[in-house]
Amino acid sequence: MTIRVLVVDDQSMVRAGFRLLLADEPDLEVVAEASNGREAVAQAARFHPNVILMDIRMPELDGLEATRRILAADASARILILTTFDLDDYVYQALRAGASGFVLKDDPPEQLIAAVRTVAGGDALLSPAITKRVIQHFTRLHRQAPPKAVDTLTTRELDVFRLITRGLSNAEIGQELFISDTTVKTHVTRLLQKLDLRDRAQAIVLAYQTGLFDASETRPQERPDGSR
Repeated sequence: MTIRVLVVDDQSMVRAGFRLLLADEPDLEVVAEASNGREAVAQAARFHPNVILMDIRMPELDGLEATRRILAADASARILILTTFDLDDYVYQALRAGASGFVLKDDPPEQLIAAVRTVAGGDALLSPAITKRVIQHFTRLHRQAPPKAVDTLTTRELDVFRLITRGLSNAEIGQELFISDTTVKTHVTRLLQKLDLRDRAQAIVLAYQTGLFDASETRPQERPDGSR
């Protein structure tokens, strides 16, 4: 299946660079470009891309508001934010707007391509570095009450949830819990469904907005019988 990509950036050279980069990948196709947020919203509605590479700072309508509008119209859209590590406040706002991940414009080509595929596959892309900063930010905010659906999570789902909030991949979670990648994916899918969340990005925001896990926790808690 071909992954349809919309590239949104106010710099034509950046858009051309992404188009050239993705053109060599048989499973990726740039179906449209946009130079500002308003164009992005219109192009997303017209072409229904699987992944939208979204710059944040743009004229007329910035990437954050464009992200909100696109997701309001199509909840299945996956938006990958083009950012730099010094834009912390934008990272938090983009997560709240529903972005599924972040990439740096100067990341190596193979990382950018992998990021598009990861997000298209339904996973969020949050590096441990970004996750750590998100944790630090949300732990300073006023806590909200966890949704009642948290009580429906099994002990194993909570274990997986806790490791997601550390930014671990499925493979890393599997190693931590001594279970297969497929089993991890099943647990992730179920906990997202129970909590009515789109992806890992929303799960991390929920966890730290509600204080569900202590930021210092590094391992899953054991059951009274010593099992996990």
